[in-house]
Parts: sequence; structure tokens; C-alpha cells
Amino acid sequence: MSYEYFIARRYFSAKKKKHFSGIISLVSVIGITIGVAALVIILSVFNGFNGVVQKVLVGFSPHIRVEGKGKAGIENIEQVVNVLQQQNEIVSFAPYIAKKALLQSQEGNQVVMLKGVNENDIQNTLNIKQKIVLGKYSTKDSGAISEIVIGFNLADKLGVIVGNYISVFSPEEMGEMLRSLIPQAKRFRVAGIYETKNPEYDAQLAFISMDAAKEIFHTPNIQGIEIRLNDISQSEFVKQRLEQNFQSQTPNPQPLQIETWYDLHKDLFSVMNIERWSAYILLSCIIAVATFNLLGSLSMTVIEKRRDIGVLISMGAKRNSIQKIFLFEGMLVGVFGTVIGITLGLLVVILQDMFHLFPLDPTVYIIPAIPVEIRFADFFTVSFASLLLSAIASYIPSRRASAIIPMEAIRWE
Repeated sequence: MSYEYFIARRYFSAKKKKHFSGIISLVSVIGITIGVAALVIILSVFNGFNGVVQKVLVGFSPHIRVEGKGKAGIENIEQVVNVLQQQNEIVSFAPYIAKKALLQSQEGNQVVMLKGVNENDIQNTLNIKQKIVLGKYSTKDSGAISEIVIGFNLADKLGVIVGNYISVFSPEEMGEMLRSLIPQAKRFRVAGIYETKNPEYDAQLAFISMDAAKEIFHTPNIQGIEIRLNDISQSEFVKQRLEQNFQSQTPNPQPLQIETWYDLHKDLFSVMNIERWSAYILLSCIIAVATFNLLGSLSMTVIEKRRDIGVLISMGAKRNSIQKIFLFEGMLVGVFGTVIGITLGLLVVILQDMFHLFPLDPTVYIIPAIPVEIRFADFFTVSFASLLLSAIASYIPSRRASAIIPMEAIRWE
């Protein structure tokens, strides 16, 4: 142990309440502790909400979506499917047609996204049958009357239940309505109602068979393909490889748009990321204020210890060593406050995760309590910020201490 660290530790542990610098030092430790603990807790809460949002979105969204650019859709579907079948990471995929349509019932009407997809494909890709709360998932197409599956919120808006009938109008048929012509609507029987807890889906998305979608929208081609992977973390890697394969393995490659689950919800995750960093910066200000107290505490300690500094320099101590003493003392305050803050924040997060100390109203939210998720990278980031600010605050007083002239410091002693 160096003598600089030994003296710094003695100064740190020998603070007396009667010394004003000791009180400021204690306030610095408390401020750093509160700031670090608050940062750990808030970042864990943001992690928890991010995980909940990702689970809700990805649970009913494809991991990767491939679409043809333009109105024609995917023209060389066989070549695209051949490329997908060669990817080991792909568990399943579902070709689809999805366009806006008007759903009309006796109680009202609603413009929705109407998706045509094969029943077996969508089950393997989206696991929609697990989301059915009334009826069953069935999109049988028997000619005059086919079956449709709609969301819970959409069923409420249309005032329909399982077994009721609704009419579907394509954009072309809606145009005929505006021109005072009699549109040819297609009738559907509600076979099932699903609920994902996500209003974006439950109120705006309905499923029919692929053949029915081709008939309604008057299109022979597939619009896109939704893909599910065995590991969602590989989405970006698989996307890049698909882009390369589509260009190299198809003789006449058509322009395709490939998006991962993150790309599909990029705006939402960008807003959440901005909020996360905003909270990080704002709460870091608490630590910054505490380090200003540390600067004042060390400055007063330098004044109190002028005689000790003069004696040490007179005995041959280098000025660099004097600077190290007060740097070490400031860092001890920073380390002490950071360790206590990390421990306190981690304790609160663990208790919240285990016992739900801060519950949420289950009738309003889809989760029983404020979610938390521990990421050790956050502990490193918070600790680094706290110790860096402590080091910066300790530098100025330590420089002043090393500049003291020994004869002036001990002249009146």
C-alpha cells in the first residue's frame, strides 16, 4: 500500500462531524448514493418496459418480413421461397396479401387491414390460435360465404360475435359506393375473435383465406412473406444474408424490401431509446450536483490540512504525491457512494421483481406491476459516470494542494 493511499484513507475515515468539510463530504456520499441508486432503478424499469413491449409486438409480428416493391407484389414467388428454404435459421414462413378494406355490420363499419394467409402457415408463424378468446381460428372459403377472424376491439366496434355475418368491401368497391354505384360485397361469417392486448392489432387487423383475399383485391400475386426464426437475435444477420442471396441466386432479381421486427417498429423503439437516455442524462445531474459538494469538501480539507501538506513537502514528498493523496480521497468518496448506490438500487429492483412492491391496475395495464430487468451493462455505465465525475471534481482541489508552498504553510504553526 502506497503512503499516498494510506494518508488519503486516514483523511477519509477520520472526518469528524464538527468539521464542516466532513459534513459536506457526508452530503457528497449521500448525493452520489441517491443518484446512482435512482439511475439503476430507472434504467431497470426502462429495460422492463422495453422487454414487455418487445414481447407483445414480437409475439404477434414476424421476425422478418419480405415484400415486393410496387403494386405487383412478389412475382417470382417460387424463387424467393427456394432461397428461404435454404436458411437454417428460418423455422417457418407465411406468404400473405394484406390491404385496406371496409368491414360493415348491422351496428357499424370500420376500415381495417385485411390479411389473406393460409391457415397452417399463419399458425406456424404467428401462433394466432393461442390468442383466440372466442370461437376458433378458421378461414374456410366455401364460395358464397367464407369465414373471417377479427380482433376483440374490432368485434366490439362492429357489434358482432362469433357466428354473425359481416360484409367486406375492397378499395375498388368503396370507390363504386362513392360513385353511387351498387358495390358487390363479399359476405363473411365471424369464426373466431382473438386478443393480443395490443390495440394496434385487436382493432385494425382481420384474417381471411388466401383465395378470398385474391378474389377481393383482384390480384394473382403474393404481396409478401412473413418469417419466424429460431432465434430472434439473429434477425439482422439473416436479413443481410437474404439480401445477398436474393441478388445472387435469382436470375432476374426483382426489388424486394426486407425488414426485421425492429425495422417494423423502429419509431416506437427510437422514442423509447430517447426517453431512456434522457432519463439517464437528467438523473446523472444528481450525481453531478453531489460531485460539486465533493469539490467543496476537498477544497476545505486542503485548507484544514495545509500544515500537513507543508510538512510532507518539507520532508521530501513530491508534489505529484500530494496531488495523489487528495485524488485518492475524492475517489474514495466516489467509490463509497457508488457501491452503496449500486447495492441499494439492485436491492430495490430485486424486491420489485420478486414481490411487486409497485403494482399496476390490471384492468388498465396488461402487466400486474411495474416491470424491471437487470442488465449488468447498466451497472458498468452508471459506475463509470459516477467515478468519472468524482475524479473530475477531485482534480481541482488536488492541484491546489500540490501547489502549496511549504514555508508559507508552516510559518505560523
